Amino acid sequence: MAAQLPTSAWMRIVHRYLGFFLAGIMAVYAISGMVLIFRNTDFLKQTVVAERVVQPGLDHEMLGKVARIKDFKPDSTRGAVVYFQGGSYNSQTGAFVETRQELPYVLDKMTDLHKASSKNPLFFFNVFFGASLLFFVVSAFWMFMPGTRILRKGLIFTAAGVVLTLILLFV
Repeated sequence: MAAQLPTSAWMRIVHRYLGFFLAGIMAVYAISGMVLIFRNTDFLKQTVVAERVVQPGLDHEMLGKVARIKDFKPDSTRGAVVYFQGGSYNSQTGAFVETRQELPYVLDKMTDLHKASSKNPLFFFNVFFGASLLFFVVSAFWMFMPGTRILRKGLIFTAAGVVLTLILLFV
């Protein structure tokens, strides 16, 4: 029977191979996280014009539901055409035109993965990824021998990172 590995060796091995396994997804999360910072701007977004025909004669409440706009308020009305932020609607013909800003397909899918909630089947993957990152945090403290100078420096940097995070969260 093989000798049992010490905890520090086991942690290093799992940390290394889990890190290699998750390298691609970490890149996706890093890129999509940076893109999401600018979600309230048009950075990297393309203009998409969607035209469709909906039921003619919709009132403002139903038009807001069709346009998927909360607290819908039309900007103006000229004849049968109702103009609103990002589009128009012809109440006689039902012609509905909407202009949106969307991320390119690949970036949109990356940000969808990043934002997956419990209603999305991808949430299991997000939970696994979060747990893996938490394991990285814990296992990093087994990378170096206790009592060494490099571990003490690492603990000082860890404390500085925790303090900076708390300052950014609460100030």
